[in-house]
Amino acid sequence: MRTCDTIGGVRAVLRLCAAACAIAPAFAAAPLAQGNPDAARIKNPVAATQESIADGRRLYQRHCASCHGSNGEGGPGNDLIPAAPDLTDKEWKHGSTDGEIFGVIKNGVPPDLNMVPFADQLKDAEIWNVVNYIRSIGKKN
Repeated sequence: MRTCDTIGGVRAVLRLCAAACAIAPAFAAAPLAQGNPDAARIKNPVAATQESIADGRRLYQRHCASCHGSNGEGGPGNDLIPAAPDLTDKEWKHGSTDGEIFGVIKNGVPPDLNMVPFADQLKDAEIWNVVNYIRSIGKKN
């Protein structure tokens, strides 16, 4: 192998690395959210009163805490199910509007349904109360 071939190959690899580094921030900044535009337009019909939040907390503790933790900061998961996300932070992979959160609770998250649907267990008003409770525990930054 000639020295000039090796140097030329190294230069080509360095140019490729430089190009990759130049475009990587664009991919890193791309949102990961998979929100639902139709659900995003749905407005919460239940006012976030103390009564609604208290009922939402009760329902959350009964139906959600086993996965998302009693304080909403996420669960550990296991070999079969991935860790449940933190509900108190600003990262919402399936949409962050009240309507999108409602849709995730009601319909679950397909295709694997690691977040199971609660449409058969909770009435719509109860789901809205859970949404209000989740909003109330969000970190204030």
